[in-house]
Amino acid sequence: MTEPRVPRLSVDIVSDVMCPWCIIGWLKFRKVMAHFEGRLDFRVQWHPFELNPDMPREGEDAAEHVMRKYGISAEQSRVNSGKMAGVAADLGFIFNRGPGFRMRNSFDAHRLLTWAGAMEEAEQDGPTGVQTALKLALFAAHFTDNRDVGDHDVLADAAESVGLDRERAAAILASGEFGEMVRTEEAYWADQNITGVPAFILGGRMLIPGAQDPDVFIRVIENKVLAAAA
Repeated sequence: MTEPRVPRLSVDIVSDVMCPWCIIGWLKFRKVMAHFEGRLDFRVQWHPFELNPDMPREGEDAAEHVMRKYGISAEQSRVNSGKMAGVAADLGFIFNRGPGFRMRNSFDAHRLLTWAGAMEEAEQDGPTGVQTALKLALFAAHFTDNRDVGDHDVLADAAESVGLDRERAAAILASGEFGEMVRTEEAYWADQNITGVPAFILGGRMLIPGAQDPDVFIRVIENKVLAAAA
């Protein structure tokens, strides 16, 4: 007697490497995947979103950027950063925002991520693949190691660290390759009314915005995915 087929659930995540809540949202979602292990076959794909598409190449001091963008004080910025760091630490991720921490232009990072995603579409075995590995390497480079993820050498390092071809990554970064795909995707998600990140789209139709707690996802999946598949 054959075992019943485990339903497959696509998970499209629209996010930016510059977004602290995006790594927090992912770490929370990993708990969701663990909760449904053996009951659902997740397939994760990341999609581009730029919080600051006009960010200059040299970046901007993170504290000054947050104060200017959101109209808050230095003390409010410090408190907010501390709270996010605490949430991330509880999930096993370190925010290391020193005095020189800067916001960066993330367009080239998205080009590499789009390349990684295109490569693995036919190869992914399991819920995540090399695109997720690269995304996490970029989160760590930016938030933990305080490296410039707009710098091509840093991006090539990240690609190589997850098993991607460094020379191919460098060639992509030196050209405009995958740039049009990034812009097309960004426009598509904007047309879908995605105005903030992270945004999780389950099964191509169920939008869950923000870094929600695992229980939020679990309720939606139980009621709208597994119940329908029963």
